[in-house]
Amino acid sequence: MIMTMKSSKLVGPLLKQLGPRFFSSVTTGAMINEPVRGILLIRTATFHRAGTLPVPGVRNGSTVALGNTEVQEKELPNSSLNGDGQDKKGFVSYWGILPAQVTNEDGTVWRWNSFRPWETYQANLSIDLKKHHEPNTFLDKVAYWTIKALRVPTDIFFQRRYGCRAMMLETVAAVPGMVAGMLLHCKSLRRFEHSGGWIKALLEEAENERMHLMTFMEVSRPRWYERALVFAVQGVFFNVYFLVYLISPKLAHRAVGYLEEEAIHSYTEFLKELDKGTIENVPAPAIAIDYWRLPADSTLRDVVLSVRADEAHHRDVNHFASDIHYQGHELREAPAPLGYH
Repeated sequence: MIMTMKSSKLVGPLLKQLGPRFFSSVTTGAMINEPVRGILLIRTATFHRAGTLPVPGVRNGSTVALGNTEVQEKELPNSSLNGDGQDKKGFVSYWGILPAQVTNEDGTVWRWNSFRPWETYQANLSIDLKKHHEPNTFLDKVAYWTIKALRVPTDIFFQRRYGCRAMMLETVAAVPGMVAGMLLHCKSLRRFEHSGGWIKALLEEAENERMHLMTFMEVSRPRWYERALVFAVQGVFFNVYFLVYLISPKLAHRAVGYLEEEAIHSYTEFLKELDKGTIENVPAPAIAIDYWRLPADSTLRDVVLSVRADEAHHRDVNHFASDIHYQGHELREAPAPLGYH
């Protein structure tokens, strides 16, 4: 107890002297949330030399002023911190900055926490859907026939339930980009070098695939055994793809390229069922309308068209990445293709 009291007396003045040095360009501090009569009181302790720091997305162009060890208090209604209609819970930014109230162009509150307005885009529906990479080398053939073999049990299990098939597909398709991005991130750290933008491109691919899943979750609710299947398949696929990427990145990217070709085929069949009326062409989920900037009266068919275009983009990116490795280069030596925006 005596040592603790002495150490606290020493640490206090030390932090007081070194605080402005270490926190001159970084905003830190403790965030305390206190619900007071339906109002969330957020106290922010910030450290900054001078000036104001604009918070992106805040309405009316307001900013948060930061001064030396300045403690600010701001009252925000709970509803402004959660615009998705769920339980109102207050939370604060990781960086110690008050959460901004993001709005649409018309001034309405942005409804989604999983993505922001500046991350939305319009899918390139004019992309070539018939492009196919002929498997010429041994590794190409291994990747091609492996994906073809995996399609057999998928067809048997899902039959023509393309909504559930799409949902299952996206739980797997979002894994390669995350695994490859993670491994390239670690490689960049080990070698003290840039990645040519590939880390961001691959992580963006994984995030895009995850948004596909979030969309189809609104259309098809998985059954308990389908959820169990996701656990099994994703667990196996993650570890297998991790090992394959360590051994041969070109094989891993080629396999994903062929996987995306199969995804294009599946979504094309999905569209045929929608056109025939076998699957009801319901209104597009709200999350899809905002994510792909679709018209308000869009339908499930419009969503499937956008998703299929995204898969074609993933196909081209991964085949391109595999070609780079076949040419004896690393991904960092060739700039990553442009993203979805």
